[in-house]
Amino acid sequence: MRAYRRDLAHYQEFLGERSPSPELASAFVAELSVRDFAPSTIARRIAAIRGLHRFVLAEGLDAHDPTQLLGTPRLGASLPKALTVVEVTRLLDHPDTSTGAGRRDRAMFEFLYGTGCRVGELVALDLDDLDLEQATAIVTGKGSKQRMVPLGRYAQEAIGAYLPDRLEWRRPGGGSGALFLNQRGGRLTRQGVWTILKDHGNAIGLADELSPHVLRHSAATHMVEGGADLRTVQEMLGHATIRTTQVYTNVSPQHIREVYITSHPRGR
Repeated sequence: MRAYRRDLAHYQEFLGERSPSPELASAFVAELSVRDFAPSTIARRIAAIRGLHRFVLAEGLDAHDPTQLLGTPRLGASLPKALTVVEVTRLLDHPDTSTGAGRRDRAMFEFLYGTGCRVGELVALDLDDLDLEQATAIVTGKGSKQRMVPLGRYAQEAIGAYLPDRLEWRRPGGGSGALFLNQRGGRLTRQGVWTILKDHGNAIGLADELSPHVLRHSAATHMVEGGADLRTVQEMLGHATIRTTQVYTNVSPQHIREVYITSHPRGR
């Protein structure tokens, strides 16, 4: 409500003593663009003045709506900033692996970054979903769809080091089958993973940039930058369409061109 009042106050200040008109409404939007407001802010202010004029029209206080032909700026996909490989390595190396909690945290972070899975998929993992000999895991994504993800050597070793701690913490009951447990023996929650990640992020100066989603985005970005094709990344991340993967990994036109030149028979 405060933002709505602020938006209308800005519009009233712009109008001054002038009566609203389609030309002035367009000029107001143009001024917002010139002043470099974010597309989301411009869209909100357009919605505010539209609402005002529709109310005035409905109340019979004016016979015309000057915002009727106003367009709304398209909002681009909101992407987190991917961590650098150096920053990810700092995170992965931070947990104190001389403690059980540290070994668990290292295993979780290696799994999140190594597979690009969602935090909800991580906390839903059961021990039975894991096959360390085959270096694979079954994760359950959106719509209860399951997919197999490969485990790299670092994730295998970190999980293997943590499993004795899991066995010690394990207790009969609802959390007994979970792969990642809290020290009371219950299944870790999404909020629990967020808190653990933020604690480590604070310690290494990455608190503002760090979240499970950022690790997922970083994994996908680093795979693409390393030469992985989008179809493979799509399967890893569990996206329904390749369009989602392309936005998610923030593939640059330059990268697409480089792959095209090196892979297409007529691209050279």
